[in-house]
Amino acid sequence: MRHLITGSWAAKWTDLALFFLRVTTGLVFFMHGWQKWQGGVDQTAGFLTMLQFPAPDIFAVLLIGAETIGGLALILGAFTRLAAKITGIVAVVALLTVHVSNGFFLAGNGYEFILLILASCVALLVLGGGKWSLDHKVLNL
Repeated sequence: MRHLITGSWAAKWTDLALFFLRVTTGLVFFMHGWQKWQGGVDQTAGFLTMLQFPAPDIFAVLLIGAETIGGLALILGAFTRLAAKITGIVAVVALLTVHVSNGFFLAGNGYEFILLILASCVALLVLGGGKWSLDHKVLNL
């Protein structure tokens, strides 16, 4: 019982937890980017135009790239901190431009999910990719 309360058992699970957090966060970003890619740059630019985003054609390409490449990098654990920073910026922009005005709950397109995704990006930015990442295997980070 004491181990459950103190959390002393958790140290041996840190790398598995980082692996799970990294892969799931990366998968969410990758799939959102892939969905935008499949819909086409014009469709994404149209959405950004609706949000009154400046230079929507340029930012559509950047958004699709950030989500797909950043998501894939998180899945692989390659340049994890950079990928977490880039995808975290995407999450902040989505939070402020799309979700915050809709309230908290996901059912109303609120910010609960994007806030959790942002928290994941912050955790990965701070903690890195862990032992089961390309960063660790190749760069020894």
